[in-house]
Amino acid sequence: MSLSMYQASVPVFVRMFENLSKILEKAEQYAEEKKIDPSVLVNARLALDMYPLSRQVQIATDMAKGCAARLAGLEVPVYEDDETTFQELQARIAKTLAFIRSVGADRIDGSEERNITLKLRGREVSFTGQPYLLHFVLPNFYFHVTTAYAILRHHGLAIGKMDFIGNY
Repeated sequence: MSLSMYQASVPVFVRMFENLSKILEKAEQYAEEKKIDPSVLVNARLALDMYPLSRQVQIATDMAKGCAARLAGLEVPVYEDDETTFQELQARIAKTLAFIRSVGADRIDGSEERNITLKLRGREVSFTGQPYLLHFVLPNFYFHVTTAYAILRHHGLAIGKMDFIGNY
């Protein structure tokens, strides 16, 4: 049996967002226990030239919602990118989960050859559906979720591999 475009996208995003949401819950509890202003963690970064935790979550959600919408031939939902608290980041994840769960397999399957054009850094980049998902979205999505994890781990949150990948 072959892997469908839906199976390779929406369930992957859902699982990782559920894991990321749990990590953010732990981070909020950690900040409370250690008497750390939560904004310190929300604005933390691994290097000065990297985005902070908040932006990592924003980009991961942008990747997932954009992917589901584009593969399904729908309008991509626009979010304001104004989250500054753990609660707001959780709300953004929940909103993204609600959207991607609303896009059925019947809308995404068969999109392997759908033409997708993005504006990236002032230029247009064109893909067909399968390379868009496998070579653009998934690597970007995992990069930003991993970086969010790494920022929190670097700042002392006691999380490990199983927090990232989840239990089986």
